[in-house]
Amino acid sequence: MSDPMRPRASLRTAVVWEVLKDALDRRAKAAGSQPLDVLDTGGGSGNFAVPVAALGHRVTVVDPSPNALFALERRAAEAGVADRVQGVQGDVSGLFDVVERDAYDAVLCHGVLEYVEEPAEGVRNAVDALRSGGVLSLLAAGLGGAVLARALAGHFKEARTALDDPAGRWGEGDPVPRRFTAEQLSQLVGDAGVDVGAVHGVRVFADLVPGVLVDTEPGALQELLKLEAAAAELPAFHSVATQLHVLGEKRVAEKG
Repeated sequence: MSDPMRPRASLRTAVVWEVLKDALDRRAKAAGSQPLDVLDTGGGSGNFAVPVAALGHRVTVVDPSPNALFALERRAAEAGVADRVQGVQGDVSGLFDVVERDAYDAVLCHGVLEYVEEPAEGVRNAVDALRSGGVLSLLAAGLGGAVLARALAGHFKEARTALDDPAGRWGEGDPVPRRFTAEQLSQLVGDAGVDVGAVHGVRVFADLVPGVLVDTEPGALQELLKLEAAAAELPAFHSVATQLHVLGEKRVAEKG
């Protein structure tokens, strides 16, 4: 079974994984090519890269951590897809020091924008790596989810701080440097030359539900997964999601 669909991990990745699989399938049919060339920026140990390779695609993972790339190599070997996964040390800010422009059918940029100094530059680089009509999958921390989580934990001052802070941080101890609204991410993507196809709220409920309930109540995990999937595309829930996923396609350049 693919990594993103392990029972507990699926609460964090199921929505994105299903949307990504469908997008890759559509891209392969539109391009008339199989396998696709996929770039995973900040892909770490291969949570998405290895399952994508298992679909038959070629995946290049760019990550700054040698340890993560070592774990990626081991995971790819265990999954039998080592010949379709390549790890390269680097980051999205210096992306074209290690990969080519206009060379990929799909680019994954998951959990990256929170940590780069210039999010707009990071998005532009991810988009510039795409071929015309290629798929961008962008996943980043959501502002509203953090505000809600701090408030429900009784940290009301921190919740208000995050709400008012331009970066969406709740204080000095916040481990996440930056958070976004759905509108901010859509603007970044649009400005970089991508037409937004869909926005999804990820982990709308999963981070708020007591783990013991999910683990012990019969059928709870499956029902929670169904609830997450049903709420993901509803704009009303984007404002309280822990993460936000934006899926789009690079605009086809007009021939002049």
